[in-house]
Amino acid sequence: MIEEIVDMDRDGIGMETFLCHPERNGPFPPVILLMDAPGVREELYQMARRMAAVGYFVLLPNLYYRAGSDTKYGPDVLEEGSAEHTRMRAVRTKMTIPPVMDDMGAMLSFLTAHPSAGPGPVGVHGYCMGGPYALAAAARFPHRIGAAATFYGTWLVNDAEESPHLNLDKIAGEIYISCAEHDELAPPDMVAQLQKLFDRSGVKGELEIHPQVHHGFAFPERPVYDLPAAERHWERLFALYARNL
Repeated sequence: MIEEIVDMDRDGIGMETFLCHPERNGPFPPVILLMDAPGVREELYQMARRMAAVGYFVLLPNLYYRAGSDTKYGPDVLEEGSAEHTRMRAVRTKMTIPPVMDDMGAMLSFLTAHPSAGPGPVGVHGYCMGGPYALAAAARFPHRIGAAATFYGTWLVNDAEESPHLNLDKIAGEIYISCAEHDELAPPDMVAQLQKLFDRSGVKGELEIHPQVHHGFAFPERPVYDLPAAERHWERLFALYARNL
């Protein structure tokens, strides 16, 4: 496996980005993995490596880079009220879709120029906070994004003018929306509304509700980790990318 951490220049600020891909037989279909709210960590590096091991060129950016280099958090970041959780939330609550789409444009340009990244369609998938960004990217860059997936994406239908549900009909690639049955950040009424909007948009893809699991079910280090559902998530993701990249 080839691994590297690069700093993409974003108006004079380095966006730290982990990349990995197989050693041989490139170039490889490019994929962008978008982090959840707790941020870049070894758990996400391992998920990127799993993708690279089956033949993808994977980018994992630290989307919190505008807040400085000290935006990787300790294990208690998931404990509400802890110092790390408070520190993370101070950055997370300022995140919006438009600047992340600017970052996405920079990553797509980086992939175009990299010799190990294939010239074909790009895949993008995000977890939690990253879920809305994945759908927004598919709508913003329909001629580059061949497939997009969101896993327990948060508030995919909301009142913001850049809410992902408003641009579903602009998506040209295939999308996969994965929801947990128990999720305060994607409650059942929102998921039902999203299903209707999804059906009405005519976009190719699927919305699937995974039964008896909670928000975060695919992360091995979470107490809510569910092995069957997590492996199903990999099955769905790899099949989506195999069809489209």
